[in-house]
Amino acid sequence: MTLLALGINHRTASVAVREQVAFTPAQLDHALEQLRGLSHVSEAAVLSTCNRTELYCVTDAAGEQAVLEWLGRFHNLSVEELTRCAYHYLDNDAARHLMRVAVGLDSMVLGEPQILGQLKDAYQQARQMQGLGGELERLFQHTFAVAKQVRTETGIGKNPVSVAYAAVSMASRIFDDFSRSRALLIGAGETIELVARHLHEAGVRQLTVANRTRERAELVSSRLGGKAITLSEIPGALEEADIVISSTASPLPILGKGMVESALKKRRHRPVFMVDIAVPRDIEPEVGELADVFLYTVDDLEEVIEENRRYRQVAADQAESLIEHGVSSWQHEKRIRNGGELIRDYRQHAETLRDQSRDQALERLARGEDPAKVIERLAHQLANRLMHQPTQAIRDAASQEQHDLLEAAPRLLLPVKPAFEKPAPTANRQKDNTPA
Repeated sequence: MTLLALGINHRTASVAVREQVAFTPAQLDHALEQLRGLSHVSEAAVLSTCNRTELYCVTDAAGEQAVLEWLGRFHNLSVEELTRCAYHYLDNDAARHLMRVAVGLDSMVLGEPQILGQLKDAYQQARQMQGLGGELERLFQHTFAVAKQVRTETGIGKNPVSVAYAAVSMASRIFDDFSRSRALLIGAGETIELVARHLHEAGVRQLTVANRTRERAELVSSRLGGKAITLSEIPGALEEADIVISSTASPLPILGKGMVESALKKRRHRPVFMVDIAVPRDIEPEVGELADVFLYTVDDLEEVIEENRRYRQVAADQAESLIEHGVSSWQHEKRIRNGGELIRDYRQHAETLRDQSRDQALERLARGEDPAKVIERLAHQLANRLMHQPTQAIRDAASQEQHDLLEAAPRLLLPVKPAFEKPAPTANRQKDNTPA
């Protein structure tokens, strides 16, 4: 059986294709049931996120093509269409790929931690659907252990590289104690959601989210105990804000110099940190000319982002080394298991032959045959039965010139000879004193 990892991701397929190949939560149980039901597949798990869809299977020799065809049927895509953007890994390469995915080395954002949680969800769902057998179960457990080691020893996820985190990181250079700071976030898209989460994790407890529609602002703010307002209410909120971060799709600036100047007077010139993540800009450039305002744009954040990228790349190189060690360890354990399975099967085979010979001997004894002859026949018969299969295999190997098998046969079948054998002791001879 072969370990197979087959899928597409953000590097190999466009968003449009990834959307077509993705499995919705409602589809996953049915998909796992179908995939596990293929005659060529004995174990299966499915990982499906916005950036990748991957199938991990234990299959026979024809399994890869069968899995690819099934994926096409499930999503109404041709095999040719999938082949153009799909990748596949087998055995050790498949294990290595799974470990790289788990630690974020194959992610769009290097080292991002969310993928490990998504992978654990995929593992749990596969277990619930009886998709996992011993091989995938052990591989996933080993992968999670390697991922934990990488996170602990390299710190690959400690320096986020998103614009949202860079904005919060820069704010921390100005405010020593975030717990006393009030934040005003303008917009309610994905970036502002990330900013709000990072601020909350950094200690900011007074968050206000302003958006064109209050409902959308409430979706972001309510999760973190914040307040939601509309854009028209910004002037009042600006008077209380120590941190202002804006990211909207507005074609015109939302914060003008006059509005900010008025708020500063009411704040008695307490400093305000502002980051304009939007393109086109949400905050007029002239706002940066005001005293007590620290205004930054996306371009200013690049230095922080690049520094964190460099740190993550160093950590990624360390992670690759740990993953190689993890793959070697998994290979070693698998070889030991395979050896154990072979020993078990061989012993079962020998015990079956033993039982057959014993039963036949007991029958002869019950019929009153000579015990000495029964035992002699038992020994002869058992020896012949045990030697038959290896003898035939050696003959076949010799006729087909399978030299590797012939070289291994003596080590497997014959007792090991001592490296040095002492000569047999000679009997003491009496000195012959007979005269010549």
